[in-house]
Amino acid sequence: MKDLKYLPLFDAYAPLLTEHQREVCDLYYMCDLSLTEIAEQKGISKQSVSDTLAKSRQLLDEYEQKLHAVQAKRRNAVAAGLAEAFKTAHPEYSSEMDGILAALNEENALDEEHASEK
Repeated sequence: MKDLKYLPLFDAYAPLLTEHQREVCDLYYMCDLSLTEIAEQKGISKQSVSDTLAKSRQLLDEYEQKLHAVQAKRRNAVAAGLAEAFKTAHPEYSSEMDGILAALNEENALDEEHASEK
């Protein structure tokens, strides 16, 4: 069973992996190929695929522990949801909440722009 917690980590930190690690992770997580299918496609052993995935997961965990990009994105999403709920419940503060939401959306846009540059 695939540990899908690595999908957002892979999205955030894939540029920090080697080309080989990115390719194996992409085939495994994004294309949903089995270890055997990846091994056949890459011309390597199934054990090598398994080792590459294990090393990649370890690196992704380390990057998140140091950089917290995925955690920050989740916190921003929660904050935006709370701000939207407050805006709906208190329309008299609509303009103030729009400013807060714009700041959160700008932060998310900057994060995504930065990630696409890597």
